[in-house]
Amino acid sequence: MGMTIRVSRSVLIGIRRISADRAPHEACGLLFGGADAVTAMQAVENVAEAPERRFEIDPAALFAALRAERAGGPKIAGYWHSHPSGEATPSATDAAMAAPDGKLWLIIGEREVRLWRAGPAGAVLDRFTELTFTDA
Repeated sequence: MGMTIRVSRSVLIGIRRISADRAPHEACGLLFGGADAVTAMQAVENVAEAPERRFEIDPAALFAALRAERAGGPKIAGYWHSHPSGEATPSATDAAMAAPDGKLWLIIGEREVRLWRAGPAGAVLDRFTELTFTDA
């Protein structure tokens, strides 16, 4: 699995809380940090037509975060979303949406949180590689 990514405990607490609040809809948002650490997160609106089955990050929120990043703000490390009644593994829909750009995908399932990296030849659905992470 290679390198262990550090995910801030406050990020995990926030994602768990927001995901529980939004269930049965999928919650989603952005992760901020660097190549080896997630230091902050932002919840964004799930604008998918069927938010109980899939997620789509509000494009306006994503563009605002990209503009802020270009202006020297926090770096977007990846994305997070919930599978309220499922596993914390990427779905075929997730794989179809994921660019092979090396970004992190944190998925919170019914019982666990797992971290993935989107790439051109991942072991899961030819798109995702699971990463180990610590909340230290």
